[in-house]
Amino acid sequence: MSLHSDLPVYKASYDLLLNIFEFTRNFKKEYKYTVGESIKKETITLLTLLYRANSRVDKSAVLQEAREHIEVIRLFIRLMKDMKQISLKEFVGVIR
Repeated sequence: MSLHSDLPVYKASYDLLLNIFEFTRNFKKEYKYTVGESIKKETITLLTLLYRANSRVDKSAVLQEAREHIEVIRLFIRLMKDMKQISLKEFVGVIR
């Protein structure tokens, strides 16, 4: 079994977390401490679930929970684009 940090999905999720920390710094105050913190927490939870899935034989339940967190993250990011807290370029970059 490989280390969880060697998995492409883990690396991509970690890069997402770095990206989120970067662009939430520029949120207006009213969004920074509400939506910004929620996005960070959801992404950290996603990373935790990926680690958990990697250490289990039956990964399906944990991966389903991870997919749900991905959808919440996407929702928050789209909301912040629509509220003009992130640019279209940032939105496209982070959604990839």
